[in-house]
Amino acid sequence: MTEKVLMKGNEAIAEAAIQAGCRFFFGYPITPQTEVAAYMARRMPKVDGLYLQAESEIAAINMVIGASAAGRRAMTSSSSPGIALKSEGLSYLAGCDLPAVIINIQRGGPGLGGIQPSQADYFHATRGAGHGDFHMIVLAPNSVQEMVDLTHAAFDLADRYRMTAMILADGILGQMMEPVSLSKPDAPDLPPKDWATTGTGGARPHNIINSLFLQPEELERTNFKRYDLYARIETHEARHEAFMLDDAEIVVAAYGACARIAKNAILAARSRGIRAGLLRPVTLWPFPKKAFAAAADTARAFVTVEMSMGQMIEDVELAIRCRRPVALCKRVGGMVPTPEEILSKIEEIAGGVR
Repeated sequence: MTEKVLMKGNEAIAEAAIQAGCRFFFGYPITPQTEVAAYMARRMPKVDGLYLQAESEIAAINMVIGASAAGRRAMTSSSSPGIALKSEGLSYLAGCDLPAVIINIQRGGPGLGGIQPSQADYFHATRGAGHGDFHMIVLAPNSVQEMVDLTHAAFDLADRYRMTAMILADGILGQMMEPVSLSKPDAPDLPPKDWATTGTGGARPHNIINSLFLQPEELERTNFKRYDLYARIETHEARHEAFMLDDAEIVVAAYGACARIAKNAILAARSRGIRAGLLRPVTLWPFPKKAFAAAADTARAFVTVEMSMGQMIEDVELAIRCRRPVALCKRVGGMVPTPEEILSKIEEIAGGVR
């Protein structure tokens, strides 16, 4: 039996990053993710790594750019308003085609909002992380174990595709404690970082990391090439979980902590004769469009459960091409949907489509 340890979600992310070979962490404290930085401050010196509390979130993301350009695995973490401050740096990472891992333990907003959990950064992560045409791989765990597993995956995916991977979680997952296995899978076969600015000793031409293209034709070619890569990622890296989905007439779409709550509502709906099931996106980008399109072939309706005013619902509607009605069950401002609220919405939709 694999040995398990009891860990808080934020600390599990930090330990998983160290296991994955991260030796450069640059951060700045903000609730509810501060434990990531505090854990790194304790652990990094013990593994010959560097922990540095930057003077600001903006400084931290630019330090990540420097470490990544030198070919090292680097990470930063923050919560919603802090991630917003990193937006320019996220765009520069994309423009330079640099791998990096970003952790966002979401809190309520807009503005300073509150320190309670939220999922209102979905649009920022999947659509507007910074200026220009680019995407990040966005992974959404729903347990402390997935905090570990998806952090391992984030570093590998970032290196494989030379792009940023974000762990998008919420304050519930960051603060909860669960038993986790810290065993790391075998390292995948990843491409060499022959692009890194590591010095040459005269053995090869100098590498230059740059996001400035003064000739429009060159910038256009670069963007087209990057989007060819994104198309391959959409084909090969979309991930989802299906729960009681095979015969589901009502499909509940939820991610993160909301998906855990939704499972209880689905079990209650089943006990009342309503065939409900869960389709949970694990990757928010690339969104698992094919899985949703397939579910729409047999489902009567969809319900999205979100701690936002309704953001993922747009991707659900796009994925199913609006072939089925999609309802929203939401709580915001740090409030969390209950199983009873989700069940009530399932019953309302089931009664309306029978």
